[in-house]
Amino acid sequence: MTTSALAHADPTWWKAPLAVTLPGLPLLVGQLTFFGVGHVSGLDLMTAVAAVLLVLCWLPPYRRSLRGWRITAASAALLLILAPWATAVLMGLAMSSG
Repeated sequence: MTTSALAHADPTWWKAPLAVTLPGLPLLVGQLTFFGVGHVSGLDLMTAVAAVLLVLCWLPPYRRSLRGWRITAASAALLLILAPWATAVLMGLAMSSG
């Protein structure tokens, strides 16, 4: 790496992806096993987009100028991972309160 490349490097690039991957990856795997993947539906599309965003968070380049995009992608991935779980919990609560 050149000196100018090191000057633009973000030393904390890994914090946002790690903060999303630790809770998000087990939930994403659980979402795939619990809800299943069969036909193309909105849930399958949300799962695929969340997985792609999670992968994009970890990809280089690790520049300071991309910090906002990395945080936005990580936040969107976590939101898309948590949405089906929150919907399932809310539906379960609504049905059990009968």
